[in-house]
Amino acid sequence: MRSYWILPVAVLAAACGNEIGDSCVTSSDCSPNGDRQCDTSSHDGYCTIQGCDYSTCPEEAACVRFFTGNFANRTCDPLTEDATGGTDACSFDELCALAGHCVPRSSEVRYCMRTCSTDDDCRGGYECRTLDKMKAHGGQPVLAPGKELDESVPKFCAARPAAT
Repeated sequence: MRSYWILPVAVLAAACGNEIGDSCVTSSDCSPNGDRQCDTSSHDGYCTIQGCDYSTCPEEAACVRFFTGNFANRTCDPLTEDATGGTDACSFDELCALAGHCVPRSSEVRYCMRTCSTDDDCRGGYECRTLDKMKAHGGQPVLAPGKELDESVPKFCAARPAAT
């Protein structure tokens, strides 16, 4: 007699996609609605949303920019670049990456990445990227206009680099 509620509950459960940062094999593992993608280049897949901005990711995530390619252009200071009274080492079509090099704006890709406080908040094979780890391994949060790049920026879970 009570089976009338089983079908609606099953439909609702199927409609729930994985959260940002969860493992996946295909994009349908992340969302049946097609609004999340599975980044299969990441260890065991990574549910994400590509092309985000500072305020467009779900509450469990932050928008993070990465730069494709390997750049060793002019050095710059990401804390002072383009700041009033700061430096202007990069040209108009470049950004100053946390690694301290000017990179072409066209090389930027953005993903929603799961936020964290410590490595324990991330799944196996992933690290919680602090500002120091962002400088060493890549990625930096997309900040709201006027927000400073400092230790208060969101940390995020990203694949731990292979040991060398």
